[in-house]
Amino acid sequence: MSSLAVDGQARYTTPGGEIMTIKQALLVNILLSMCVFPTSFADDGGHAGSQMKHHDMIGGADDGRISLGLSPQMKAHQLANMRSHVEAIRAIIGLIGSGDFSSASETAHSKLGLTEEMKTMCNMFDNADFTALGLKFHESADVLGETLKTEDVNSSLTALNTTMGYCVQCHATFRQ
Repeated sequence: MSSLAVDGQARYTTPGGEIMTIKQALLVNILLSMCVFPTSFADDGGHAGSQMKHHDMIGGADDGRISLGLSPQMKAHQLANMRSHVEAIRAIIGLIGSGDFSSASETAHSKLGLTEEMKTMCNMFDNADFTALGLKFHESADVLGETLKTEDVNSSLTALNTTMGYCVQCHATFRQ
């Protein structure tokens, strides 16, 4: 990100050319860090050592999560979906920050919500728990979309936290 000053306030320009305030940039970085390192933000009950072991196992055998046993093609497809979900969440955060709740709501419904396409994709997996968690994630995104329509920042962030909670739970439970 590069910085510039507008009306005496610092702004940052993202690689995509979008301009964010310091507050928005900080929020985006915190939330993305939670996606990349979800176990760092969880209460581990004093098991930090086991969490570090998890991070040290690069493509290792068993890190305690359930393998979905995906083919290389399905892995690539699933990774693309998850990356698009992270991008949608980033866009929603930016739209909340700029006060464009209508666009944020549309993004939540269209990019994260339980569309027919998402139902079909979630039901393609052999693991019933993974499928159920995926469906809950997409349902929560529709709740997020409806909450965003109220234009209440606190309620919207609470709903976004719920949706992202499903991301954290899934990544803590499953691996490809």
